[in-house]
Amino acid sequence: MVSTKDSRLVTLEEYIIQSQNRFPGATGELSQLLRDIGLAAKIISREVNKAGITNILGYDGSTNVHGESVKKLDLFADQQLISALDRSLITCMVISEENDGVVKLGSKGGKYIVYLDPLDGSSNIDVNVSIGSIFSVYMREPRFDPTVREEDALQPGVRQVAAGYVLYGSSTILAYTTGLGVSIFTLDPSIGEFILSDRGIKMPEHGAIYSINEGSYNSWDEGLKKYIKYCQEEDPDTNRPYSARYIGSMVADIHRTLMKGGIFIYPHSKKYPNGKLRLMYECNPLSFIIEQAGGVATDGQTRIMELQPKSIHEQTPIYIGSKKNVQTVMEFLEEHATVEQ
Repeated sequence: MVSTKDSRLVTLEEYIIQSQNRFPGATGELSQLLRDIGLAAKIISREVNKAGITNILGYDGSTNVHGESVKKLDLFADQQLISALDRSLITCMVISEENDGVVKLGSKGGKYIVYLDPLDGSSNIDVNVSIGSIFSVYMREPRFDPTVREEDALQPGVRQVAAGYVLYGSSTILAYTTGLGVSIFTLDPSIGEFILSDRGIKMPEHGAIYSINEGSYNSWDEGLKKYIKYCQEEDPDTNRPYSARYIGSMVADIHRTLMKGGIFIYPHSKKYPNGKLRLMYECNPLSFIIEQAGGVATDGQTRIMELQPKSIHEQTPIYIGSKKNVQTVMEFLEEHATVEQ
């Protein structure tokens, strides 16, 4: 991982303003949106850090649109992020994992559409394992009709204007991109500010870590099975066997992949023929981050960010990480597909 560090403390807000000033005519609205997300992240981080001594652990008793049981902290994070975005009146709608349809905000004329996974990896909440929040920002198509429509949100990932994640772990970090590289900030709880810790992140072209839920091995395609066996074989020339690491929180697994290199895989399977992870608020934003750091993200055939979504909660397989790792697994998948044909 290569980065450029600043010897002077730079806050998230200061950095956003500095970045905005590089573009003559910038209105500052996107900067405000990112600051709003940063504020919500601080509030969520505070609640996560004291979850064991407050009444916010456990299940809410409801289920979300995917049929998954909702944790209390899921709902808290969802409410904080949506409330922060609603206050600035520049976002017209939010699509969240915790809500069935589009959440229309107070400003119908707002130019931004935001996708959210308020608390990724929520199955880890009660056992104190790293979790995170993911966000993805699009611009609404300009038109005279102010009506907010779900179709406005069905844009491919290449049209994202910003994306990022917050990881609540040993420290709370916020990573984001607007298409000009990846910057990472670490929350300093003593002053309540996100401080720039890395910018211009470049991930290794190859890494010796693979991340996949091997419990589903028997339901994979043959090409993927062979690739995993390849990862486990001894070969000093390619630094194999690779290390297996799987946290079960996509944000945490992707952050490790970003910093150390390697590959994260969540394929289609017999149980999830279309994949399990959500294209719009998990795969697209994290693919934007990884690509900006020099990595690759594909569904096995097509670049993730070029997929045209058909629904706001669409699911997809994903192979994401260092360029050479992803190229190798694609070779295994293609070879197997050719044999089958």
